[in-house]
Amino acid sequence: MGEKIYWQVEGEGDDIVFLHGWGMNGAVWANTLDALKARYRVHIVDLPGYGFSADSPALSLDDIVDRLLLQAPEKAVWLGWSLGGLVASLVALRFPGYVSKLVTVASSPKFAASSPWRGIQPQVLADFTTQLVDNFQLTIERFMALQAMGSPTARQDVKLLKKTVLSRPQPNPDALLAGLAMLENVDLREEMTTLTVPMLRMYGRLDGLVPVKVAKTLDKCWPQTESVIFSQSSHAPFITEPEAFVQELTSFIGK
Repeated sequence: MGEKIYWQVEGEGDDIVFLHGWGMNGAVWANTLDALKARYRVHIVDLPGYGFSADSPALSLDDIVDRLLLQAPEKAVWLGWSLGGLVASLVALRFPGYVSKLVTVASSPKFAASSPWRGIQPQVLADFTTQLVDNFQLTIERFMALQAMGSPTARQDVKLLKKTVLSRPQPNPDALLAGLAMLENVDLREEMTTLTVPMLRMYGRLDGLVPVKVAKTLDKCWPQTESVIFSQSSHAPFITEPEAFVQELTSFIGK
């Protein structure tokens, strides 16, 4: 399990690591990369089992973290979208020497809903698992549509997601199943209260996967962290509101 995974590194300056979400790959950050590489050294990874790392899946969150640290820069800003937010959070918790600041985007320390915690209904995750076995291409397309649902630019957002994701190899089915299990079972709520690095949490007001009320709850539970809500975005604010996204990110990095 020591195989290296694919990293795209461009630009000069302070290091920023970008992690994508479930079913996606590093190509989703193309526009963000263009906006940042003149000021920062941007590291974009295809997580194990995804994109150009499709032949090298990882089946647990700990394994993903271990594989990332084989090639990751130290003292970098780590940004994780959705499932990538769980990965980045675990790196910050377990290996804080690698993380100067942590940013999560449309992410949650616990994705699955359990009263009174808001999140993805367990049946939705179970349905995705069943559908994935039958037709994983269609399942990923449905997930893309679900990520953009509610955004005023939903059709355009999905089109851009598809274009970028399909520019790299399809994800490994074993990695996809393992990722769904992580979304269903991982709970970092308590552990995250011990976080020692500055953290910014980014949310889309219209997100159906990570409800915006999660932001309000964590504002109270994690008062040492910051949060920002993008009013026109669903699950992918860096696609729906790219300029505002970059502005909020660079403002936080500069603090």
